[in-house]
Amino acid sequence: MTPVPTSTPVAPTRSERLDDLPFTSKHRRLLAGSGIGWALDALDVGLLSFVIAQLMTVWSDQAGQLAWVASAGFAGMAIGAAVGGSLADRLGRKTVFALTLLLYGLATGLSALSWSVGVLLVLRFVVGLGLGSELPVASTLVSEFSPRRIRGRVVVLLEAFWAVGSIGAALVGYLVIPTSDDGWRWALLIGAAPALYAVFVRLKMPESVRFLESRGRHDEAERTVRGFEQAAGVAAPTGVAEEARVVEKSARASVGRLFGAGMARRTVAIWVVWFMTNFSYYGAFVWLPSLLVAAGFPLVRSFEYVLIITLAQLPGYAASAWLIEKWGRRGTLATFLLGSAVAAVFFGFGAVSGSVAQILVAGMALSFFNLGAWGALYAVTPELYPTPLRGTGAGWAAGVGRIASIAAPLSVPPLIALGGPPTLFVVFGAVFVVGAVAATMLPELRGTRLAE
Repeated sequence: MTPVPTSTPVAPTRSERLDDLPFTSKHRRLLAGSGIGWALDALDVGLLSFVIAQLMTVWSDQAGQLAWVASAGFAGMAIGAAVGGSLADRLGRKTVFALTLLLYGLATGLSALSWSVGVLLVLRFVVGLGLGSELPVASTLVSEFSPRRIRGRVVVLLEAFWAVGSIGAALVGYLVIPTSDDGWRWALLIGAAPALYAVFVRLKMPESVRFLESRGRHDEAERTVRGFEQAAGVAAPTGVAEEARVVEKSARASVGRLFGAGMARRTVAIWVVWFMTNFSYYGAFVWLPSLLVAAGFPLVRSFEYVLIITLAQLPGYAASAWLIEKWGRRGTLATFLLGSAVAAVFFGFGAVSGSVAQILVAGMALSFFNLGAWGALYAVTPELYPTPLRGTGAGWAAGVGRIASIAAPLSVPPLIALGGPPTLFVVFGAVFVVGAVAATMLPELRGTRLAE
């Protein structure tokens, strides 16, 4: 009797081994380490709105130029996001993450010494270079380590650290900035903390296994995977170091490859979503304290209202983190963008009517939906591209979005002059709707493995 040939089992790849692990203490440390950096980023961005509100008074003779300070930072973020994403595909996720934290932390500290709008503008551009690079790189790193079944939820939880930093910025704005005419300087010094944190990031966080394999560093990749398996109490497959299928060194990432076969539709759609979300978020929240002051509220009271509104970010992220694995990425993102549109319109009319209740309720709804949308956006973006393009794809999407964040603060004064807060926030609402439509054109990748 002729024996029936049996097929040799194919050893799982290191990426597949990571995908199938439960969530462990090492995942929690990675999430917390990346998340603290994310919160410090939010602290820096959030502080700017309070700094501008005080400088409108302290530097009243230069008030007309202050809109350019915010836009200079966002110009740096646009360049930083594109360059940082590409560097992450060449130098490594962790390396770029640490370097960008160090760059923007030091530049933020130096910003506290500014003596004119021009000097502050230049330093904010440098801050933006670091900040723009860090965010897409951090989300890519966390996405590549997260278990497949909860990957979207983990990345939304990473983005939720933004709320922690935003609340911290609101507290500093409320408690520190109003204490003196130099309160804004002390606030920026507090924002320099990432420079110290960068050292911890570089030494303690793991490098992406997918990146290590793409550069032929297989022994290092294997040690990293086994560390996560040991934390989960899972034994590595026998002979996996020799038998595992690995990703060989890939061709150099380029922007043109984002529009290659099967990539063009998703690239265009995600760029539109990033552009629209950035325009409305930064147009609204950078100017929020100043808009409330212009509506007749005292500076301290305006900062108090912003703090209350900011607190609604936390439940927004929580809802997004739960729904993204229930409804999927596309449905969650589109729903939260539509909710942002409705809240923006109601907030605009509340600001002009002077109703404190409507300002707070609509503002909290805007904060809830808008930041929930951000969580879903950061979750879906790295999933759209294969490993050799993941950093580049996420970085360029964020970079295109930053173009909108440059234009948004500059658009606020003319839109206010045209029709006041109602016109301004109706425009923001319409932009959110366009973003929601683009979100429906993205592929649904819930529960799938990251492409290699």
